[in-house]
Amino acid sequence: MMRNPFAPHINFLEFQGLIESNPKFLPSNLDMIMERNGRFLVAEWKRELEVMPWGQELLLRKMVRPDFTVLIITGDNGTNVSGFSKLKEDGKRIELGKTIDELKDYIKGWYKWASAS
Repeated sequence: MMRNPFAPHINFLEFQGLIESNPKFLPSNLDMIMERNGRFLVAEWKRELEVMPWGQELLLRKMVRPDFTVLIITGDNGTNVSGFSKLKEDGKRIELGKTIDELKDYIKGWYKWASAS
């Protein structure tokens, strides 16, 4: 559950065309971010069959590095998870699980790893 289920969804279309040489350049957001000892776990949630915009995909790929783990989670909210994967720089995804409990276990393992540094 979101901390504030009434929080508005931010529409960035007001910025479309702001950069004349790159009119499709728009802000993006992250659906989840955690930090421990300078290591970050970020995630983007998508509904079943929802296509990730190409620009967002590129942004997430650029975040992948040893201290940044990027997950793509499929589900319709913070508790309904039908799958999640780890994104690699080349865009390939490593499937990690299919349930909220597996996601929680992954986060616990990531926290333990991040705490060891």
